[in-house]
Amino acid sequence: MSQEESLQPVIDFIRELDKLKGVERKTRPLGLARFENSAEHSWQIAVLAMVLSRFAERPIKIERVVSMLLLHDIGEIDTGDTIAYATEGLEQRKAAEHAAVKRISSILRSQAGGPFLELWDEFEAAETPEAQFAHAMDRSIPIILNLANNGQSWRENGIRYEQVLKRNGPAVQAGCPALWAYLQQQLDEAQNSGWFGSIEDCISQA
Repeated sequence: MSQEESLQPVIDFIRELDKLKGVERKTRPLGLARFENSAEHSWQIAVLAMVLSRFAERPIKIERVVSMLLLHDIGEIDTGDTIAYATEGLEQRKAAEHAAVKRISSILRSQAGGPFLELWDEFEAAETPEAQFAHAMDRSIPIILNLANNGQSWRENGIRYEQVLKRNGPAVQAGCPALWAYLQQQLDEAQNSGWFGSIEDCISQA
């Protein structure tokens, strides 16, 4: 195999990943009017994991965590992003996302596609220390940004305080208890400040 032949799948893969920059999420970057994209989200949680690795509940291999976080949303190139609090059709969405990751990874042919799909599966299963810590980072970033944005996406999407606790608390607690203790205190203060949606908001959007 020539050098050009070995490099082309990598270039094709990277070009495909560029599409993740066009996948819009529900949270706005601080100080900007637009919404963040999934590529920005993946980069930010990878950095957060590096900085907070010493607070992990169990010993972890941080390189594996970072790899998971950089890859965990690439399936959204095909499926788009869905707000974390939407539970209807979750199983079907995850199946579609798995198929998308398999398709995207196959662009690399035999070079790295298999391991990338394995990392995605490990993240989704959330059973290893690395996957649990990665989940803690993934669930925390939207909270951190909303706390800095006066609850922007919570208010805009009618997300209630109880939903945020139920959806994120167990995952963050399992992977990084110190971070959840900090966030829970901040969430209580946000509740007192009226930064969450209400039941009426949820009904009006149904």
